[in-house]
Amino acid sequence: QVQLVESGGGLVQAGDSLRLSCAASRRTFSSYAMGWFRQAPGKEREFVAVISPSGGWTLDADSVKGRFTISRDNAENTLYLQMNSLKPEDTAVYYCAAGRMGVSVGHYDYWGQGTQVTVSS
Repeated sequence: QVQLVESGGGLVQAGDSLRLSCAASRRTFSSYAMGWFRQAPGKEREFVAVISPSGGWTLDADSVKGRFTISRDNAENTLYLQMNSLKPEDTAVYYCAAGRMGVSVGHYDYWGQGTQVTVSS
């Protein structure tokens, strides 16, 4: 079992930056691929970014490419999402997840509770 706790969300203006963090409870953190997903009201949960267990490989959704950066610190059991040039359409609850490399919800076994990001225009 891996427990994940997100933090760092908030209310910002368009063009601002935020950094989300996801703290994992287990030392086995480094054995999991880690992903960020988001879910806006009335919409399905969508893929944002994924990082390999070692951190050597990442993949971003087209909608965030060039603006968001996923990273991890395996020594600190922590996952990050640096979000720059935020847009109102980035408004959503952001979730971190642990599992296998992939872009679909089904690739991940463990989920955090989510953190709200709201971007005003």
